[in-house]
Amino acid sequence: MDPLIIVLAFSAGLLLRRAGMPPMLGYLIAGFVGHALSIGSGDALAPIADAGVTLLLFTIGLKLSVGALKPAYVWGSAFLHMIIAVPLTAAVILLVGHLYQPLSFSNTSSAWALAFALSFSSTVFAIKLCEERGESSSFYASIAIGILVVQDIMAVVFLGLASGKFPTVWAFALLLLPFTKPLIQRMLRAIGHGELLLFSGIAFALTMSAVFEFVNIKGGLGALLIGVLVAHADRDKAKELHDKLLGIKNLLLIGFFLQIGYYGFPSVVMIIVACVLALLVVLRPIIYFSLLTLLGLRARTAWFTGILLFNYSEFGLIVAAAAVQAGMLASDWVTTLTLAMALSFFVATPINKNVHHYYLKYRGKLTKFERDKRLPEEEIEPLGQVGTAVLGMGRVGRNAYEALHIAGHKSIVGVEQSLERTEAHKSDGFNCVHGDASDRDFWERTGLINCDLIMVGLSNHRENLQIVELAHDLGFKGKLAVAARFADNKEELEKLGCISFNLYEEAGRDFALHTLRRLETESAA
Repeated sequence: MDPLIIVLAFSAGLLLRRAGMPPMLGYLIAGFVGHALSIGSGDALAPIADAGVTLLLFTIGLKLSVGALKPAYVWGSAFLHMIIAVPLTAAVILLVGHLYQPLSFSNTSSAWALAFALSFSSTVFAIKLCEERGESSSFYASIAIGILVVQDIMAVVFLGLASGKFPTVWAFALLLLPFTKPLIQRMLRAIGHGELLLFSGIAFALTMSAVFEFVNIKGGLGALLIGVLVAHADRDKAKELHDKLLGIKNLLLIGFFLQIGYYGFPSVVMIIVACVLALLVVLRPIIYFSLLTLLGLRARTAWFTGILLFNYSEFGLIVAAAAVQAGMLASDWVTTLTLAMALSFFVATPINKNVHHYYLKYRGKLTKFERDKRLPEEEIEPLGQVGTAVLGMGRVGRNAYEALHIAGHKSIVGVEQSLERTEAHKSDGFNCVHGDASDRDFWERTGLINCDLIMVGLSNHRENLQIVELAHDLGFKGKLAVAARFADNKEELEKLGCISFNLYEEAGRDFALHTLRRLETESAA
């Protein structure tokens, strides 16, 4: 790979970062500039881009619960959106083909194939936005990822049909994969926690991708499924593996965004058509918001999910390329779709960046679309009369809750985002309610703001900062205590008036105090 494209990508990413935009948009620009200046090539970037997407799907699998795909608001909204969006898009692109000969269609089935390709949203883009906002574990993010997984499965089926390659007889052997869970468990225990664990993740993802390709099934689906299997085999190891892969996955995905620019630079007419298609994507969040509220979700959840899916997909390019190879589309459409996808990213990014602001501004209008009867996952439980709240009942939050209880604090409540884990905590004897700590509606409807002490035990610094900002905006007068992983995170939180505790730096002190207390107890006995 030409070193100049690396310098160009880094410089563009840094400039966009300084401008308050995600670096990924800089990588997109760098790809188009590199192609225009004949620096590097898409072929050189392809292995890096493919590996990045494969690892992305594997890490999605590590955090994906199969149960997350079961609710009707996930698979139902995915299918219904497609039923609504595809005919509308097909009508627009047929009109475009009629007006501009190079983008015309020999038959209407080609237009429908392209409309199908344009119905997907970008998994890579959605994941990156959630990570940058610190909301990867939020309820709306899990819904969006579920919808994207359903879309990816539909894309895989289409690719198989369009290529004329059907799964070989060996594909039936893949049905035995669930029975490998005990073997995966033993393997993970033997691997330990070092670099071998990181290597195992890469090996799992790339090997299973190759196996699926061998039997004529899209390799990304194999990476996703093996990720799910690893997560079911050992949830703790899956989380550790996910964290270890995060950096290398993000690095490789730079290749994916760069590669988009090398699909070709469009003509003036193609640019106009791409702009029309980019405007068409505005309908997407409207459709998703309508469907999700109709299916019983709150306006906030529907709004955040719809805005996160407010873009075109990299899978759309793959589907369009397959349609070109099958003789269903003119090759100029791939270039046009590439620019339309890039433009959709540029349109969606500033809106996603200010999604909280827009929800607050239009909340009164949006909540009018909520149904009177909502799903259990969307009910906001009352806190009761409590003085202390622990936000996030993972390891840190649960231990903090127990320590407070031992110290004599009785009016404590834990707030957990997962309904399933909330019920588990309740059965273990904790006073725990289901809710999203970063949800302004939750703060206002439950009276969380009236607590004397709020302890934030979340592991993501961006999400912690978001909660602190929300507390200040609402005029919280009590004390905020926030866990931090790094010294600069702790310093930033203390400047905001929080009590902050460095989980790593001060762990040794806690270890020593625990040991001394244990020795005192044993000597007294």
